Amino acid sequence: MRNITFDFLGQHRHGAAFHDFLRLRKTFFVDGLGWDIPHDDEVEMDQYDNPLAHYSLVLRGDRVIGGARCMPTTARWGTHTYMLRDALRGELSSIPPEVMPADIETPEVWECTRLVMSEEVAGHAERATCLTLIVDGLVHTARSRGAEALVSLSPLPLMRGLRQLGFDAHRLGEPYTSESDGRKYAVLQMSAIPAPERLMAAE
Repeated sequence: MRNITFDFLGQHRHGAAFHDFLRLRKTFFVDGLGWDIPHDDEVEMDQYDNPLAHYSLVLRGDRVIGGARCMPTTARWGTHTYMLRDALRGELSSIPPEVMPADIETPEVWECTRLVMSEEVAGHAERATCLTLIVDGLVHTARSRGAEALVSLSPLPLMRGLRQLGFDAHRLGEPYTSESDGRKYAVLQMSAIPAPERLMAAE
């Protein structure tokens, strides 16, 4: 497995990787979870896939097997900001505004979204490695641009998984149950600490 990171406008440097990530998202979120989000027969892509977005993908050979998206909480593209802030403003019917305990707009905090892994990533060890590569890519991307923390709207079990990998993930605000897939979600936050520093801090 290997990690690649790039911004929206730099996707052409990595062949079909971005397209394959959108296709993996469609398979997981639309076909698997039944989310009512923008898609066609092949890919899922929404308003936050814009020139302010950055991506951290994991490849096995040339095949994308996992990935996630991130952007600063200062993001503004047309009428949109970032997902959690738009939810707080009542602009996303699928996410209750109260899930976001406070408005955040600072270059020191970045939002992560669309975290996904392929069903091909089997077994606890493989999934742990894939998740670590995805998140370390997000951390590197955000930290290199001045971020100190990451936030995400994620399934509650992810918090435990991140902690087991040495990330200091904790919950902000109260969880809610999604009407789309029946899963519990909450806003999580963690420090933007690269892997070597994270492991040293845990010793």
